[in-house]
Amino acid sequence: MSLSQNSANAKDTPLPTVAARRSYVIVGTGGRCCMFAHALIRDFPETTQLLALCDLSQTRMDYYNQDFKEQFGIDVLPTYLAADFDRMIADQKPDCVIVTTMDRTHHKYIIRAMELGCDVISEKPMTTDVEKCRQILDAVEQTGQQLRVTFNYRYAPIRTKVKELLLQGVIGEVRAVHFEWLLDTQHGADYFRRWHRDKRNSGGLMVHKATHHFDLVNWWLASSPETVFGFGNLGFYGRLNAENRGEPRPYVRATNSEAAKDDPFAMDLRSSDMLKGLYLDAELDSGYQRDQNVFGDGISIDDTMNVLVRYRSGTQMSYSLNAYSPWEGYRVCFTGTRGRIECEQVEKSYVNAKDPIDAQGADQSSRLTVQKHWEAPYDVPIPVAEGGHGGGDKLLLEDMFGVPREDPFGQAANHIDGARSILTGIAANRSFETGLPVRVDDLMKLPDPG
Repeated sequence: MSLSQNSANAKDTPLPTVAARRSYVIVGTGGRCCMFAHALIRDFPETTQLLALCDLSQTRMDYYNQDFKEQFGIDVLPTYLAADFDRMIADQKPDCVIVTTMDRTHHKYIIRAMELGCDVISEKPMTTDVEKCRQILDAVEQTGQQLRVTFNYRYAPIRTKVKELLLQGVIGEVRAVHFEWLLDTQHGADYFRRWHRDKRNSGGLMVHKATHHFDLVNWWLASSPETVFGFGNLGFYGRLNAENRGEPRPYVRATNSEAAKDDPFAMDLRSSDMLKGLYLDAELDSGYQRDQNVFGDGISIDDTMNVLVRYRSGTQMSYSLNAYSPWEGYRVCFTGTRGRIECEQVEKSYVNAKDPIDAQGADQSSRLTVQKHWEAPYDVPIPVAEGGHGGGDKLLLEDMFGVPREDPFGQAANHIDGARSILTGIAANRSFETGLPVRVDDLMKLPDPG
């Protein structure tokens, strides 16, 4: 090809374009706010602008403003109490609202933001029950605004490689999935000392945590759950379990408690500047205690869960989630008509707001193996990943806030994906209560992934 031909072709090929600079506000300034706020300010100043913060605690917002000033040298951002959410939108006129509040309030801010003309980015889970989910979907349809749910697990290179192998048909049609997720006694315990311990707030781990896992399977299989059956109970945490083991923990909260001093499960809110600034110092205006006893009363979520799911594609899945394992990570196996894929990852444990997300570090070990019928197994090379959640956080943030890129694997998740993922968990919770299988379409009917 001649130089002139190269030049002509170059003129016909559109160059990558930088995204128009979009403006954002964040509602909910707990630990998860940090990942989004730091990315907007530090990593994507050319394409984004953070305008304001909103929370029920002025102390938390002041903590972040001080953090932004010390780390990035920016001026103090306007802050609005939760009751002034509408006024914030009117004053700041953001393009998009980022929702990182308690799970049970996601729908409130998602819906109101769209009604006021804003797109929305929501932390997972999108919401916690069927009625709130229906209200969100109705609001999307009525307003025409966009809602994106932050499923960072889709972006981790090892899980993207699994999607690629399945799309290539390496093992034929997937007929069975076995998926085991283990939370260790550092990370898993943290759900039992926070607001998540009340199922009314979080939907339990079947919704709050497993929404990630159910979304992965929906995405990997390009299908939707049809029928769900399972068992769940509180088998390790909680006062009665500790007493039955002869290990009573007689305290309500850990900070400043002599009884919690030698308890490896206790969290002292003075152990990090972030925990102290966001939670201990904010107790007077938030009313929230972040360091409750995981072996105390008031826990209504399960820590031991086993679920069977049948998908519309005909694929069947056995799934387990355990929140008191000695190690953290997962195993997922796909058995197809031509062979099997096995994926295993030992993850670095993480406690929200105790250690900065950026310092989470690499996972400890990973393995991705393919074995076709009548052939020897082989390991698939796994791309190197940096940052939290197997490298997914960094790639998700680049996708949301950076220069637009192609999305060949459909990693960007919308409101339908958000709904589809929580419906498996909501159905599982209902099955735990009734002892009966639950048809997901009886809860809400959604289209299959495109």
